[in-house]
Amino acid sequence: MNLRPEPLVYELSSAGRTGCALPSCDVPEYEIPAALARGKLALPELDELTVVRHFTRLSQKNYSIDTEFYPLGSCTMKYNPKANETAANLPGWRNLHPLAGAEHSQGAIELVYRLQKSLAEIGGFSAVSLQPAAGAHGELSGVFMIRARQLAKGQGRRVKMLIPDSAHGTNPASCSMAGMTTQTIPSNAEGGIDMDALKAALDDTVAGIMITNPNTLGLFERNIEEIARLVHKAGGLVYGDGANMNALTGVFKPGQAGIDVMHFNLHKTFSTPHGGGGPGAGMVAAGPELAPYLPGPVAVKKESRFAMEMPEHSIGRMKAFYGNFGVLVRAYAYILTLGRDGLRSLAENAVLNANYLKVKLEGAYKVKYPRACMHEFVAMGDIAPGVHTLDIAKRLIDLGFHPPTIYFPLIVPEALMIEPTETESKATLDAFIEAMLEIAREAAEKPELLHDAPSITPVGRLDEVAAARSPVLCYRG
Repeated sequence: MNLRPEPLVYELSSAGRTGCALPSCDVPEYEIPAALARGKLALPELDELTVVRHFTRLSQKNYSIDTEFYPLGSCTMKYNPKANETAANLPGWRNLHPLAGAEHSQGAIELVYRLQKSLAEIGGFSAVSLQPAAGAHGELSGVFMIRARQLAKGQGRRVKMLIPDSAHGTNPASCSMAGMTTQTIPSNAEGGIDMDALKAALDDTVAGIMITNPNTLGLFERNIEEIARLVHKAGGLVYGDGANMNALTGVFKPGQAGIDVMHFNLHKTFSTPHGGGGPGAGMVAAGPELAPYLPGPVAVKKESRFAMEMPEHSIGRMKAFYGNFGVLVRAYAYILTLGRDGLRSLAENAVLNANYLKVKLEGAYKVKYPRACMHEFVAMGDIAPGVHTLDIAKRLIDLGFHPPTIYFPLIVPEALMIEPTETESKATLDAFIEAMLEIAREAAEKPELLHDAPSITPVGRLDEVAAARSPVLCYRG
């Protein structure tokens, strides 16, 4: 690899160079109001070819699922079939204006309607809203729905949500944003919810519980039906964090196990793009009791026509228009491509790949909860004296792999959260296994290789604490 520092775009600047020539102005010229104008900006002066080369080099430094294996646990960085991109780019979808009105948007509303029905069937729910723009946005919607239902029943004192310590970190944040309090429920020795602690927490202030299933340990909650029964008996409702539905599609329907409301992460299960801050979708599904409270509008069918309407007791809009429509098209294309049998294979292969990695690695890396996992598992990085999870992650970069999620979930010390997804081949998994085993050997014999990693990148090991506290956010020549 060429480690010679590349000049920054400002350093390539040369006075008088231009990348384009604007035509003569064909409208009257006016002075920009002084209050709106900044002083002279030291913008670089560059020709077009230099600009193109600069941004192309930058793009080649990006790590992407289209170039390499991306085993981030919890985030599910899976391949997005290009057929989905083609479908979303069809002119009828791409060019439709959100203010066109229902009479000019029948195809789009029908797609929304069909996707709602598909997700309801997959999850075992009564109804779905595609409004929320991300998983955490869907969580917030679901908590709002639970709160609205409790208020409608005259249960205003119920402001406490129970959160297992193996839940996604956004769960308590969503509750706080909805004005509710939280109480943590610990895990038992098998990585499931401690049933005694749950029973002790169920009082008349509990609005509900938020369950991530499979949880962030990659384990299925064996007591899910009993948990739902106990919470319902105590007057609460059950929120299901459906972020990990890629382990369950075609096999298990949360709505039939007592879950009242759940969000889907389209990027995690239904192969829409992930990363860069969006656009995303975290649609919400609900059972009979909470369906009238879904955010709206939702698509409905009236004879041969489709329309967008608000549910009877809707919590209101969570986003403008139809949500992130291009993402919805991608997800529906993926569901149509796989069909019923394919969706089951999705989950089976995700679980198979994760267990294959776990079995191959657990001799060198301890797994705190060694039972069979679902779509991901959590190993521990304290494999030799003085070696930490961060060292393993940095060394993986030298061996050509993006590191897995590290130091999460917090209940596992030195956590390495690994998710291969269902889209990776055995050859790719074997290469990753060999890299992880090589690092384990190095940790015992040459730990300095791990401490000094990464060594082949343009920038070496950074002081991450200093970077967080004193970030350098702009170029200073």
